[in-house]
Amino acid sequence: MTASRTSKLPPLDWLRSFEAAARLLNFTAAAAELGLTQAAISQHVRSLEDRLRQPLFIRLARGVELTPEGAAYLPHLQSAFAVIGNSTRELFEPRTIQSVTIRSPISFAVLMIAPILPEMAKSLPFVQLQIETIHTPADYGERSGVLDIRFGNGSFAGRQADRLTRETLIPMAAPSLAKAPDWTQLPMLTVVGAREMWGEWFAAARMTPAIGPTHKFDSFVTALEAAKHGAGMVLGSRPLADAALNDGSLVTLSDFALSSGAGHYLTAPSGAHLSRAEDDVRHWFATVFGRRMNDRPPH
Repeated sequence: MTASRTSKLPPLDWLRSFEAAARLLNFTAAAAELGLTQAAISQHVRSLEDRLRQPLFIRLARGVELTPEGAAYLPHLQSAFAVIGNSTRELFEPRTIQSVTIRSPISFAVLMIAPILPEMAKSLPFVQLQIETIHTPADYGERSGVLDIRFGNGSFAGRQADRLTRETLIPMAAPSLAKAPDWTQLPMLTVVGAREMWGEWFAAARMTPAIGPTHKFDSFVTALEAAKHGAGMVLGSRPLADAALNDGSLVTLSDFALSSGAGHYLTAPSGAHLSRAEDDVRHWFATVFGRRMNDRPPH
């Protein structure tokens, strides 16, 4: 008698431990999320690696990183868990429309969330999304909330985080301005606050910016719109600026792209009990944006 196909699958608890540890890049945080010990998470991952005969993590002095094999495996598991979860709920649990509030920087809300709402409506028909935009980090503390989009390195006090983007920065301008003999002479469009990185970009590119007129904006999306209309050059944050590159309203001015090391994360209070709809949204965002990170084409 031949063995069943399911007997060849690794145990579910190993897969759940790997998915949580890979998503959070932290065994301790994964243990807290799953209600296990850090030792149990570590043992599950080791057992899975032994079964697959492939290392899935690179163990560092502080934390872990995914190996290429682990990074490739993660989105497939997340997709499979989402299918199982959605099927179980659709077949055995009655659904009513539930509202989910997400607080987000206005640029991410406009450039990244708004375009995927039709896709989300098909995947999560019982979720009604309410977007609240914020302009400064202090805005997060003004209202209590569960799901937030935050920008940073993934470490947010008291919150668990799912990475959605990996930011790279590259100068961009409207096609008409890109024809200038020296693009560094173009008016510079800047975003006030901690996100301003023109100086870091020119230093990393080993170039000296020309001293010229500068226009300042309080959000990246506003600076991006000004650049599309020919007001000057903007330090484009990818993937936020990808749509403008794809439709040709902006073009890159240099081949050098600076990785900031930061990105956008969907966060929730550590250990919080999420509603069914909030959990659906969290996993859907992680899956969709995780797939887009892996599939993002160069420009």
